[in-house]
Amino acid sequence: MLATDRNVFLIFVRRLGDLGIRYIVTGSVASIAYGEARLTHDVDIVVEIPREDVGRLPAAFPADEFYLPPREVITIEVTRAQRGHFNIIHHETGFQADIYPCGHDPLSAWGLRNARTVVVEGCEVRFASPEYVILRKLEYYREGGSEKHLRDIEGILAVSGDLVNVDEIETRAELLGVRPQWEALLADRKVRRG
Repeated sequence: MLATDRNVFLIFVRRLGDLGIRYIVTGSVASIAYGEARLTHDVDIVVEIPREDVGRLPAAFPADEFYLPPREVITIEVTRAQRGHFNIIHHETGFQADIYPCGHDPLSAWGLRNARTVVVEGCEVRFASPEYVILRKLEYYREGGSEKHLRDIEGILAVSGDLVNVDEIETRAELLGVRPQWEALLADRKVRRG
């Protein structure tokens, strides 16, 4: 489970949960949960926010505690078909939530449907499945070439390999166009398939 000092992300997910907004924690926080500890200053959260719920966010994230973009900006981002994004920042800690509206992205929709609930400090948290985290990190690696994504994948496979459905990764990697990156990771890093 996650160490207490790394659980500042709960500031965000508790409030999203209280609003009844479907979400999954992904990115480095999910990589840490499934893999090896490393430093992070933000949490990536995929959300499904209907346009009509945008007006509820300011009450959940009040201006004296959080930076929240103007309602108009959030509305634009939640209505994007792909790659919508906005940030929420907790003033006291400086910790940031990168919020990614699901839009019409099939992988995000699949990730939301296949979330895993984990109890962290008495709070039920919806984490993306390890397969989702690996697939997104393969996409990020393909787009930017950052080795940290490969290290995160290696950590997930080393620590939680028995939880990972490799067949699912291989099928979806083909659909996403990241099968070459997955195969190269397995071959170059001598990562076992499970």
